[in-house]
Amino acid sequence: MSDSFTLVCGGISFRNAPVEVRERAAFREEAVAGALGTLREALGLEEAVLLSTCNRVEYFGVVAGEAGRTADAWPRFLAAFHGLEGAVDFAPYAFHLTGHAAAEHLFQVAAGLDSMVVGETEILGQIKEAYRVAAGAGTTGKRLNRLFQSSFAAAKAARSQTQITRGSVSVGSVAVELAEKLFGRLADRTVMVLGAGATSERTARSLQSRGASFILVANRTHDKAVALAAELRGEAVHWEEFEARIPEVDIVISSTSAPHYVLTRERLEQVRRRRAGRPLFLIDLAVPRDIEPGANFLDDVYLYDIDDLESIARANQKERSAEVARCEAILQPHVERLMEWIAALEDRPAVLTQRTPRTA
Repeated sequence: MSDSFTLVCGGISFRNAPVEVRERAAFREEAVAGALGTLREALGLEEAVLLSTCNRVEYFGVVAGEAGRTADAWPRFLAAFHGLEGAVDFAPYAFHLTGHAAAEHLFQVAAGLDSMVVGETEILGQIKEAYRVAAGAGTTGKRLNRLFQSSFAAAKAARSQTQITRGSVSVGSVAVELAEKLFGRLADRTVMVLGAGATSERTARSLQSRGASFILVANRTHDKAVALAAELRGEAVHWEEFEARIPEVDIVISSTSAPHYVLTRERLEQVRRRRAGRPLFLIDLAVPRDIEPGANFLDDVYLYDIDDLESIARANQKERSAEVARCEAILQPHVERLMEWIAALEDRPAVLTQRTPRTA
């Protein structure tokens, strides 16, 4: 085996893949640890971390010898793992980076610079969790350990020394802004939250802070719904009963980890008939999606998925353009120090490539 090791990364993200593709590439939270071993074998990686969020499915690794082979192996791995061989070709949507560019990409993602909502804070926690899972599965070593720990420090510095997180910086808060624009004031509105995870909780709190009067919480594990409802001073609803309560709500925020639709067009059509023409606003934050897209064609039903939030994110990004440049300047020395450390580890000169451009 070659003594030369190279950092690599690749994946599929919102920048070049619509939600229809991302949801088919996504890994359920409980499947990530088990997928790491298969990922390492399929791509020939010495070390590996797998990150799967609403906006991206990416791997970070270390490869011995020729790094280019991982680029072709990644789309094939996705199709094989998800049982989609011959049905979906992920290759046109995939990207591949090596060395300095791969390290820089992780640092930019961790700092929230490569997010749909520039400056959002959720991604750093998601990266830390992906690293924790990989470390627990034994698929990280000294190179990825150093890479990820350095990215955490760099992201913290960028966030603390700039105003990149000012304003609406999460998918949930942007969803609330959209609700206000389409629905008017949220005072006296009743909200139903499907899924009691972190995204649902943040969104529910944002809705409450904007005046939502009452919140219903439904989750497959009822104890979690009870706990979140208590914190929000709302009401927990048994999962089997949430559809029966939809006629009384104005807004539904859905972010579960279900592998299939939890609300179909047919079921929403039945619900709509019991609402006497009152509009129903649906925000689907899940990947895979929770709500059948065809529901948007029903009268008085307004459905927005995670990709629909991009227009508001772009408006926020314009306001933060100067802060992005400041963040990039803060990140660069961290990237250079990491690459110098890796070069010393390999006992060879550091090769510092041009900074990875980010598409708008």
